[in-house]
Amino acid sequence: MEKRGSWGSRLTFILASVGSAVGLGNAWRFPGLAAKHGGGTFLLVYLVAMLVMGVPLFMMEIAISRKLRKGAIESMRGISKKAEPIGWAATSNAFVIVTYYSVVFAWVILMFLNSWRFAFMTQDGEAASSLFFDLTKTTGAIQGGDIPGAVLVCCLLAWGLIFICIRNGAKSVSKVVKFTVFAPVALLLIMAVKGCTMSGAGVGLAKLFIPDLAALSDPSLWVDAIGQVFYSLSIMMAIMFAYGSYLSDDSNIVADSLIICFSDMAVSVLSGIVMFSTMGGTGMLDKITSSGVATAFIVYPQAIVHLTNIGWLNASFGAIFYLMLITLAIDSAFSIVEGISAAVSDKFHLKPRSVTIAVCSIAGVISLVYCSQAGLAWLDIVDNWTNQINLILIGVLECVAVGWAFNLRKVHSEINRNTKDFKAPYWWFASSVKVVSPVLLIALFTWNMIVLFRDNGGSYGGYPIWAQVIAGWAVSCMVFVSGFIAKAVVSNMKKKGFVEDEIVWDKPVQEKIPATK
Repeated sequence: MEKRGSWGSRLTFILASVGSAVGLGNAWRFPGLAAKHGGGTFLLVYLVAMLVMGVPLFMMEIAISRKLRKGAIESMRGISKKAEPIGWAATSNAFVIVTYYSVVFAWVILMFLNSWRFAFMTQDGEAASSLFFDLTKTTGAIQGGDIPGAVLVCCLLAWGLIFICIRNGAKSVSKVVKFTVFAPVALLLIMAVKGCTMSGAGVGLAKLFIPDLAALSDPSLWVDAIGQVFYSLSIMMAIMFAYGSYLSDDSNIVADSLIICFSDMAVSVLSGIVMFSTMGGTGMLDKITSSGVATAFIVYPQAIVHLTNIGWLNASFGAIFYLMLITLAIDSAFSIVEGISAAVSDKFHLKPRSVTIAVCSIAGVISLVYCSQAGLAWLDIVDNWTNQINLILIGVLECVAVGWAFNLRKVHSEINRNTKDFKAPYWWFASSVKVVSPVLLIALFTWNMIVLFRDNGGSYGGYPIWAQVIAGWAVSCMVFVSGFIAKAVVSNMKKKGFVEDEIVWDKPVQEKIPATK
């Protein structure tokens, strides 16, 4: 067994966690949801959801993994042997997510490398909006198996960057995040300054910050705000278990969690300022959409070519935009792989580096499906099931396991262990983990099922049913069955001499035997 990695400092842990939490969803999905739900109204509900669900669950995962010094699988076994399949589900679902997230990362790289093309599209929104489709050759449907060479090269580049960032676990991540966390903020600030100096920017910013109280009566507002908080913080994906397990015993979980969670929200708001000011300045406010792919690859390119009448300047801002997305995507991508690698290596006593190589290789091969002409459609299906079904159910199960099948006061005590100035109140933490979070997540899941079955007749996106069964329901089944398959594998390994680690929350203190005369 290799010595477990650790963060070089408190700052590197915070930066790594912020980098994981702040991803593409902050840059493109958050502004779209704000536009959909009355701007300031969405911000208010999002803040409430962050306080009552996001922060407590984030603290919970960090505290458990710091105490047990294990990844998601073994940390959940430390809570209860019956809870181990939940850790496997989180790890397996994260693996599915990284297979397609890496391709989104590749698309962003492709757009960055071709941002020079915007110089020749001044005021031509139609040409700008079709650039992504011209480069990827995507059909938007389950048809077309060819893989464009440019997309393949960018996918290989994406996986190469991911591996380089996490090749040595916490040690290499610590070096990378010092750049990849600050870079997107700096680039966002540049774009925000540009956007806010445009005529019409004030109209966009007013739409972002002035609340439309009538929107509070729309249940989809609450559903989307809760979902955005849940998806944005990288919880229930094995990531924070891995990152927490590298923490030192003297770390302040309360303070660090608040910094990380509200940094994530701050970047989302900054992204909103960029999007709303720019779209307002180009007269395209009505085109902001909650679809991340549409925003980044179809809508925003139209705004880029309308920024000025100077082609090279527009292309420069296009390059800045996609470079910003690259720095956001890479942190989230490698953190997912690190969460998987830590969980599996802990479980089977394997070298983390070897597991990382295996994960990148296997996931890289699978990701070729999404590189094809039909890749966008396959990605849409898989993404819907992994996020709208799997991730939510994992969250409910994790809350039940920790909140009801374990002594929650032990977790709360671990959270406050090094806290002096401000301690997390037990009533707030317990009510969130035991009641509020699982109830909200069940409501979110129920809403998604109502939309799927009542409103859409059980079909998603108009794709063929067979494709939804293969890439949706079958993948979900594998995610939740993975833990039981792993249990059978471990049982067979035990017959050949494999010994599982003993994981105990409260290690018994040996009594001193008095010396006899």
